[in-house]
Amino acid sequence: MTMVAVGRTMAVDPCIVWELLVDTSRWADWGPSVATVECADVRLGAHATGRVRTPIGVSLPFVVTEFTEGRSWAWSVAGVPATTHTVEPVPGGCRVSFGVPAVAAPYTLVCRTALRRIERLARAVDSP
Repeated sequence: MTMVAVGRTMAVDPCIVWELLVDTSRWADWGPSVATVECADVRLGAHATGRVRTPIGVSLPFVVTEFTEGRSWAWSVAGVPATTHTVEPVPGGCRVSFGVPAVAAPYTLVCRTALRRIERLARAVDSP
């Protein structure tokens, strides 16, 4: 499947960003398309399943399809391949990126908002 990527380099600890990405209780804090999440485990892991509710009230099942601890995860929502989430350490911080199926390329605008929110949240945790 062809993917379109959008990313942001952040001067924050990659471990902090990773924890924001896998803590399902925080998804609504950074994800504009997420209102609430139901998942047996608050911390996402390989093959995790649950439901994500959108701000307009639609509740959809999800399953984590790929998972590399501390590095990346991907999921399928309602049986459709969705975004990938990647954290790469770089000098002075990390690069966070989302991959979006090419057919859903306009969703990268939502991902850009999410990246800004993730950086803001990570900075709040990372500040002395």
